[in-house]
Amino acid sequence: MEQSLTRKQFLANTTKMAAAVAVGAGAMTAFGSKTLAGTVATPWPWPYQKLDPEKVRILGHDSYYSGKGCAYGAFHALMSELRTLVGEPFLSLPSEIMVFGAGGAVGWGTLCGAINGAAALISLVTPKATSDILVNELLGWYTQVRFPTDISNQYAVAHTFTDTRYDQVLPQNISGSVLCHVSNSEWCVASHFAVSSNERKERCARLTGDVAAYAAKILNDNVDGTFAALYVPPASIATCNTCHSSTVVNNVAAKMECGQCHGDPHAPTASVNQIEAVGSTYALRPNYPNPFNPSTKLQFSLPKSERVELSIYDIHGRLVKTLIDHQDYSPGTFVVDWDGTDDNSMRVASGVYFSRMQAGTFSATQKLALVK
Repeated sequence: MEQSLTRKQFLANTTKMAAAVAVGAGAMTAFGSKTLAGTVATPWPWPYQKLDPEKVRILGHDSYYSGKGCAYGAFHALMSELRTLVGEPFLSLPSEIMVFGAGGAVGWGTLCGAINGAAALISLVTPKATSDILVNELLGWYTQVRFPTDISNQYAVAHTFTDTRYDQVLPQNISGSVLCHVSNSEWCVASHFAVSSNERKERCARLTGDVAAYAAKILNDNVDGTFAALYVPPASIATCNTCHSSTVVNNVAAKMECGQCHGDPHAPTASVNQIEAVGSTYALRPNYPNPFNPSTKLQFSLPKSERVELSIYDIHGRLVKTLIDHQDYSPGTFVVDWDGTDDNSMRVASGVYFSRMQAGTFSATQKLALVK
């Protein structure tokens, strides 16, 4: 049976509870203040001391085989040396933060993981303006170096690496790209080893050490005030950007060499003949014959010089064949042949297709029918 409290008892109990809460809150506040007082964030960029690039190279190679991959390997090689030389704050940041970068980011084949890991460390210990310059040099150097380097091949043969599972000289090649997919594939083609082979894995282990070592070198040079960028972009990049940067077409923002993946997009992809020297108006005329099998002709006219794009699309709007890829034409009337193949030189199925022309602000579409 419940007992009713007198007003005096109620007030007394309430006072006791309030005191208890106040004590608890004070304790929490004191604990919280102590925790916050002991937590001091190290200002960015973090302190850097010069590293031995060869120690870093060996550690990068060996760390690749930790099961955590190339991005971890390059980052850990640099971080572990800084932990030894500097201590905090490097002791508090796990190298495993970079495990996602393996295989170009969990196997997606994008930015090479070794570059990813080394660039992350550079950005951690240098302000942005400096980091941009050093990382740009690292990426450019990567595209022009023969991997694995002579030093790494020599270390493997001499058992200088701690992990000596493979001690033979490996074939070298220049990838021309910072992309994991391209770098690996180009090496596999040059070396005749499969991407799943132990040789390819060892190549990436040596490459990881090479990238980490170069990162250490340029960081050291930056500390000494002797850093000088050695990377010079290929002239072909500037040529492509003449049109495709923000000044003209405005559809590319990149520093990579274009031709390696895209070939020469301005090479003629179809037979184009001029049948009249003067064009009175912009026009894309119906193809003939239509329906057709196996080939047909498309005719277009220009009243003035223009950059022309002429392509074939299927009924779902998917690109099938690029007949003219942003090429310059003078005024006149032209005939283009389409042989009924796609951009991979494969015969397309019978059905409805569309030709689309773009010249300056002019655009036009015509319907085609392929029958078999």
